[in-house]
This record gives sequence, structure tokens and C-alpha cells, in this order.
Amino acid sequence: MESLAMIENWPVETVAAAVVRADGSLAGAHGPTAHRFPLASVTKPLAAYAALVAYEEGAIEFDEPAGPEGATVRHLLAHTSGLAFDEPRVMAAPGERRIYSNAGFEALGDHIAKATDIPFADYLHQAVLEPLGMTATALDGSPAKDGVSTVDDLVRFAAELQSPRLLDPRTVAEATSVAYPGLKGVLPGYGLQNPNDWGLGFEIRSAKSPHWTGSSSSPRTFGHFGQTGTFLWVDPDAGAACIALTDRAFGPWAVEVWPALTDAVLAELRSPH
Repeated sequence: MESLAMIENWPVETVAAAVVRADGSLAGAHGPTAHRFPLASVTKPLAAYAALVAYEEGAIEFDEPAGPEGATVRHLLAHTSGLAFDEPRVMAAPGERRIYSNAGFEALGDHIAKATDIPFADYLHQAVLEPLGMTATALDGSPAKDGVSTVDDLVRFAAELQSPRLLDPRTVAEATSVAYPGLKGVLPGYGLQNPNDWGLGFEIRSAKSPHWTGSSSSPRTFGHFGQTGTFLWVDPDAGAACIALTDRAFGPWAVEVWPALTDAVLAELRSPH
């Protein structure tokens, strides 16, 4: 894909990107796709997928208690448990506000580890990474932000998200649909959004503005970006996913170049060849 060459002009040292079609085929790739990058919060969709496996295996239920008093697994996945951003401090009653929370994902990881009697990093490996052949991906620390991966590996994950093999497609559809609609909240780096729609571990674009995806991205687009300058989105209407990993912290540079890349990728996918 010619559009992916745009990453050569990004103000970063190292960057790799790829586009994956809904049938799992690679539409294009650019840069060192085998280079391992810290994912930051792009770790969350991987952790969430492990939670979905645990749900399908019967190890956990979405509506069982987890995290702070009154909260459930569903609240933790949807950033509505009331926990603060980076500490296990309660700031709101469950289900009242969309408070983006690393602490919530850490509570989720602890809950799954207790339920399965397997350390969460090991569970993620057994449930998601190994079956998908993601051999370069690892979690060493927080399920909210301490994943490391490659574009090559995330291509496999993006294919799974679009055509699930590990999970019932209905489970993935629920996880990538809005949970607790109508809640407002802050999207890190992009300010207050009303509503700040989220699924179960996946951010949902809806009508958010500004946003890290493109102006032509469909409202159903879901995914995540990370503070290490990383993103993964899936646009079901376009029938494709895009991954970009860099070694520069998220900032104004990303706000400028990410949507332009996304719009160029979507335009190229739409154009007849």
C-alpha cells in the first residue's frame, strides 16, 4: 500500500505499520515489522481479549463482583468501575462516569489470576498469544500498559479481531459495541468527550472529535492507542485494520500525522485497483 510510505516522514526514529483485511490477508506493510516496541496502552486490547477467553471458558462472568465495591468485571473492562487513572482510589460509583483507568485493568488482571489460579501474564500467553502464534509478544508487568510486541504479531491479532477463531464472534461483537452508553469522560490526550464511548477493553470511535483515527473512519471503528506512540484500529465498515508502532512518546506530532495516515489508508482501500 502506497499510503503506508507516509510513515517515512513521521518525526520518529523507528516506525513500522501494516494494514490487514477482514479476511486476514495483509494489504500492505512498511518498516521493520519484526522490531519489538513497547505497546503502552495497546496492551489493553490484548488483556481484554484474554478476559473474553476467561469468560467463554467459564472462569469469570462479566457481571460478577470485581474491583472496588459494587463494581463488576464488565465495569473494569469498560472503564466505568469508578477507579482513578493510575491508583486504586475510588472517584465515582460504578457505572456513573467513564474514568479511563490503568488501575482498573490491573484489578482485572488480579481478578482473572485468582479465578484461573494462573498469573495473568501466563494466562494471556496461554489464552491469546500462543494460539495466535504471537511469539514476539510478552507482558512483563501491568496488564494496562506493559506489553511488548511487533507489527507482525499485531497483524495476527488484528486478523483475529476481524474474523475470530479463539472466541465466538458474538462475544467479540459485544466487546466492540458500546458498553454503558451515554457516559461522558476524558479521552487521554484528546480531552472531554460527551459521550466517551467504550466497549469491553476497546475504545469506540463513535462521533468523538478530536480523535486519533481519521475523519473518514466509521463510527463503528474500535481499537486503542498508547502513550509510546502506538495504535491499532479496526474499521468494520472498511473491512480492514491498521497498526502503527513507533519509539516516540505520544504528543502533538501523533495528533497531526495519525489521522492523515488513517484517511490515506481508507482512501486507498476504497479506490479501485
